[in-house]
Amino acid sequence: MLTKNLALVSEVDGHDPSDVARVAAALQRQATRDFAPIWETSATVDAFPRLEDVPVGYWPMIVMDDIKQEGAAGIHMDKDSQPYALITYGDSWSLTASHEMCEMLADPFGNRLIAGRSPKQDQGRVQFLVEVCDPPEDAAFAYTVNDILVSDFYTPNFFDPVTAAGVRYDFTGAVKEPRQVLRGGYLSWQDPVSGTWWQQLWFGARKQFKELTGFDASGSSLRAEVDRLTPHPALFKGLRKSDPVLKAAVAVGKQTADASAAKAAALRAAIAAVKAA
Repeated sequence: MLTKNLALVSEVDGHDPSDVARVAAALQRQATRDFAPIWETSATVDAFPRLEDVPVGYWPMIVMDDIKQEGAAGIHMDKDSQPYALITYGDSWSLTASHEMCEMLADPFGNRLIAGRSPKQDQGRVQFLVEVCDPPEDAAFAYTVNDILVSDFYTPNFFDPVTAAGVRYDFTGAVKEPRQVLRGGYLSWQDPVSGTWWQQLWFGARKQFKELTGFDASGSSLRAEVDRLTPHPALFKGLRKSDPVLKAAVAVGKQTADASAAKAAALRAAIAAVKAA
């Protein structure tokens, strides 16, 4: 199994390097413990202080304060057709970073398709774009690793033809049946008969179907074109500070940081005692 090497870099002025390092450690643990056994992929995640410090062969995940174009956050390709991710900085940036990491690991080049029955009854079998975090992407279905908020993701069984007892359709268990879109999420596919692209979205009061008019991936990946045409919810813009999921995660994260600082101080005192002996 070829190991993928990911680099987490922040280009946000004043962004605490310790914050970046803690998120990188949480992403590494999620990738190794949670994602790799399910999707059969191997990855390293390392934090670097500058983009110039990222070694050749690493796939950068770049945190930015202002990604001006709507839909620009996400995974793209550089001039050498290597993937890189742009992450909007905000209160929930670790959730967005986790989302992009999981999708980069499952489908680095954004063109992976899996056949299955369409949620739209008049279409039959279609080709689903593999975007492992989109259907359960809302913060309500996130979980924590090292007290850092990370994204839920679906499993390969998400595209099973029928529901079966004991089958895991996503990591947290929020998805109860194949091809289920949770509130705040979406699912994208191509109808092979008409060649058109469709989505099922649940961004408002109820689910709806939407045709992606103007779809043209000739100059980019399928995923990049889907991202361009999708009205992304708050996940990519930063959650409101009043959001209860975020408030709980921030509170626990502060407690963990305080405990880590106390442990570090005790360790430094022990080292000083050894040196003085």
